Amino acid sequence: MSQSELKIVDLNIFAENGLKRGFTTGSCATAGLKAALTLLQDDLVLSQVAVTLPDGEHFLSIPVQSVEKISSTSARATVIKNAGDDPDCTDGATITVEVTENSSGQIVFKAGDGVGMVTEPGIRVPVGEPAINPGPRQMMTMAVQEVFADDRHPGCDITVGCVNGLALAKKTFNPRLGITGGISILGTTGVVEPMSLAAYMAAIEVYIRVSAADNTGAIAFLPGNIGLKYCHDKLGLPRKQIVNISNFLGFSLETLDAILSETPATERVKTLYLLGHPGKIAKVLGDQYDLHSSRSSMAMGALARFWQRFDLRASLLKAIENANTVEAIVELLGQEPSGKRLWHSVEIELARLVKERLSSIQSVEVRLFNMRGQALSDSDCTGVTHG
Repeated sequence: MSQSELKIVDLNIFAENGLKRGFTTGSCATAGLKAALTLLQDDLVLSQVAVTLPDGEHFLSIPVQSVEKISSTSARATVIKNAGDDPDCTDGATITVEVTENSSGQIVFKAGDGVGMVTEPGIRVPVGEPAINPGPRQMMTMAVQEVFADDRHPGCDITVGCVNGLALAKKTFNPRLGITGGISILGTTGVVEPMSLAAYMAAIEVYIRVSAADNTGAIAFLPGNIGLKYCHDKLGLPRKQIVNISNFLGFSLETLDAILSETPATERVKTLYLLGHPGKIAKVLGDQYDLHSSRSSMAMGALARFWQRFDLRASLLKAIENANTVEAIVELLGQEPSGKRLWHSVEIELARLVKERLSSIQSVEVRLFNMRGQALSDSDCTGVTHG
């Protein structure tokens, strides 16, 4: 089927579950490759690329952030990953592609910075190869053929990278799969089909049940990865006791309480730790337990209203009230002698409010961190317990 006969997959049309679809890292790499090859072959700079999907019947139109020549036989492009509404840790990642013509006539895939290498057997890519899965390899091979209009291309080395990919990979299964050095370039269809809210919440429920059944005495809820190091280093919690609840704090609290109410008192988890950035967790001050930005307001107003009861100088309170983001408040209070005390007061109040929603747990402990994972108060968690 010629490219003119392909049907577009319109990402503006929501999936059946009402969520936005996106495109995979494999589609990103293919778009970048095609843009780079087009610049080399036709001297055209593309800002949007038609990427043929593995089914050979559909294509995606993907924006290209940048494309430039390195030499007469080499070019580089970058594409930003868009996962739609799927809770994908690579959403927003910058995928880089560098292509260089070779004399072998073969297409050679290489791992750039931030893309992993396969070191153990058991996945679909051989040991010693870059972690670029078969689907993306197929898509990129088709892209080469499309640019050159037939199978007679000069051959090329394709190096795929990901900015900050090594850090992103720590949020994936790659370390457990024997993939080192970065993320995998994935995508069997080229399209990210978003997990429904119901499915995501069902997964959270499973994680909470597993954690609650382990009977180690404590469980930690984290809206993201901020606070994870504290869980390991300070609290000594095993990974099984740490639940990433995303934006579903209210649902997670209701689920935990229901599970514990069915558990004999002697076998129940005794302590809930709630750890993360105040940009998420401080929304509880405004009685908001769905933390998603589209379904809750930002936390600056709730923080300002809470601190109005304290004896703050007028200029500081006004600066807090006028802050554009919670992180701006974090930076502001970082320069104040009373900053750590103020954040400690928020931790105490949050613990109290969360504890009110739980009838079957003895204590709630809250700890807040900045975006760098640094604690905002001097207290340890035992200082913010409410039983």
